[in-house]
Amino acid sequence: MAGIGGCMATNVRNVGLGLLLLVASGAVLMGTGVTQGDTSVPLLVGAGIASLGMAAGSLLIGTSESGRPV
Repeated sequence: MAGIGGCMATNVRNVGLGLLLLVASGAVLMGTGVTQGDTSVPLLVGAGIASLGMAAGSLLIGTSESGRPV
C-alpha cells in the first residue's frame, strides 16, 4: 500500500478512454447548444447520452489508480 507521495500504478487505458469520453461528450454538448431549429427531441436525447458519457469518463479517470477509488 502506497502512502502519501508513494508511487501508485495508473491504468493508462482507463485514463485514455475516460479522456476520450469526456472530450467527445463535451463536443456533443457544445454542438447541441449551437444547433438551431425545431429539433428539441433529438437534441435532448443527444445531450442525455453525452451527459452519461461524461459521467462514465469521470468514473474511469477516478478509478484509474490502484488503491481506493475517488
